[in-house]
Amino acid sequence: MRASAKEVGAIAAQEPRLNDEITVRECRLIDYDGNQMGVFSLEQAQGIADAAGLDLVEIAPNADPPVCRVMDYGKFKYDQAIKAKQARKNQTKIEIKEMKFRPKIDVGDYTTKKKHVLRFLDAGNKVKITIMFRGREMAHPEQGLSILERLADDLKDVAVIENQPKMEGRNMHMLIAPLPQNMKKKNAEKDADKQGRKEDEDA
Repeated sequence: MRASAKEVGAIAAQEPRLNDEITVRECRLIDYDGNQMGVFSLEQAQGIADAAGLDLVEIAPNADPPVCRVMDYGKFKYDQAIKAKQARKNQTKIEIKEMKFRPKIDVGDYTTKKKHVLRFLDAGNKVKITIMFRGREMAHPEQGLSILERLADDLKDVAVIENQPKMEGRNMHMLIAPLPQNMKKKNAEKDADKQGRKEDEDA
């Protein structure tokens, strides 16, 4: 009978006691392959682990009797670290980029900046759009709002407004994010590309 996922998961949740750190009188022992061996005195259990050149690890200290497992704890920790690193690597990292506009931006500059925003969105990033006001421009916040509304309309097929335009000091901000369906499609394309590369390597 194999150890339950809950018992093994307890090892990853917190650092367990090992070998000489274990102070219980007896324990339910699980062998290296995950099989239940029965109840042993601590001395017997430690002897079995020592004979195999492995560690005795207390994985369920609150059980009655506590549960210990024979394992290579150093290898276990190493494998856990590799899995955690791989999980972080596979996570989609979302960054917030920023693009700054002026209230009286010309058509050419607007088009260039819009292309940059599109590139950020296509990469899966959120984009903070900032309108910077100077001097007398502060008297006409509607000019900045007009640019934000125009940009939001131009990008409505690829982005959604996450934070509505808001004035903070001399700047007006708006946060936009890629449309969820676009992100799902992009992630599916990435997965298909990864699978294709893996099949090429295996061929």
